[in-house]
Amino acid sequence: MNTLTETQVRLFASSKSWIEGEAMRQLYAVAKLDGVRHAVGFPDLHPGKGTPVGAAFVTEGVIYPHLIGGDIGCGMTLFKTDLVRHDAKLDRWAELYFHLEHPWDEDVGDYLAASDLQSTEFDTALGTIGGGNHFAEIQAVEKVHDTVAFKRTGIGKDQLVILVHSGSRGLGESILRAHVNEYRSSGVAGESFAGEEYLNGHNYAVRWAKANRALIARRFAFKLGAEAECVWDGCHNSITRHEGDGEIVWIHRKGAIAADNEFVVIPGSRGSLSYVVKPTGNGESHAWSLAHGAGRKWARSESRLRMRERFGAHQLVQTPLGGRVICEQRDLLYEEAPAAYKNIEAVIQDLVDAGLASVIATFRPLLTYKTRAVRR
Repeated sequence: MNTLTETQVRLFASSKSWIEGEAMRQLYAVAKLDGVRHAVGFPDLHPGKGTPVGAAFVTEGVIYPHLIGGDIGCGMTLFKTDLVRHDAKLDRWAELYFHLEHPWDEDVGDYLAASDLQSTEFDTALGTIGGGNHFAEIQAVEKVHDTVAFKRTGIGKDQLVILVHSGSRGLGESILRAHVNEYRSSGVAGESFAGEEYLNGHNYAVRWAKANRALIARRFAFKLGAEAECVWDGCHNSITRHEGDGEIVWIHRKGAIAADNEFVVIPGSRGSLSYVVKPTGNGESHAWSLAHGAGRKWARSESRLRMRERFGAHQLVQTPLGGRVICEQRDLLYEEAPAAYKNIEAVIQDLVDAGLASVIATFRPLLTYKTRAVRR
């Protein structure tokens, strides 16, 4: 389950969580960078653009902004609503126009001020989902495995929740581009001027991304006739400073979630359950992190080809679990098909077997919103 090499590369995955060779090559390549102490891969590990997704890297003294990419602050937020299971009206909800791909039609300035954020050229993107694997999803509690731990989440067993996955939109990319244009992909000292300049922008993007998810949930819940209250937020792409035992290190997470909360959410695909888990273990052995989701099994181009051969678009808007999917971009519908992702049950079991997490509860997706094709 746990492999350790002289280069401090660890992979927390069993043979049931198939890991592509290119993902391992990328993991080892990052491990060879100056200052890297640990390179940790999780069961959701898969190839990225030069850096594997589903990994965390611990460095001494130096930071590498390119390792976490342009969507700084990308992550998920879980909200509890004032709706309960019998309030679910999937047929009616599937016909709603949530408009989450379009700018919010209220005063963004007031929202920015309330969120302690300054205006930028990306104001109109605030409250929008974006593309790729981002979504807003309403879910129901499927099963509670740990009653005591579940009670601490503040969620009722019959209560519906909203899970939002989005990031910093173009803001994070602009911050990375500005850094790379001057320093390329070279590491810079975290305490240097270059490091502090990047981290200031990075930290702002992380806050902006969290506010973005909160506004998405507000807009989504409003259309459902509900109120939403944040109960957990987790960032997947970030660099954080960690101090302990008299030393300072930097944790780079690329598609990984911090394991420093009472619970974290690890979703599957839109056609599988999401898991609420309790982090366990000593933290340092797994870079104080956990897997962030099921992880892609197929690249987007491969997924489009495979899914077109097997399914019509109309067959992918309802999941095997009975959930509905609103995604009116045909290519995206195929790219994000449940079959394109790894088995979330295997991913979670690997984390449990490695002593990194225990299962608190599972959630069933009821309605997943990605995009409408028609504008207002």
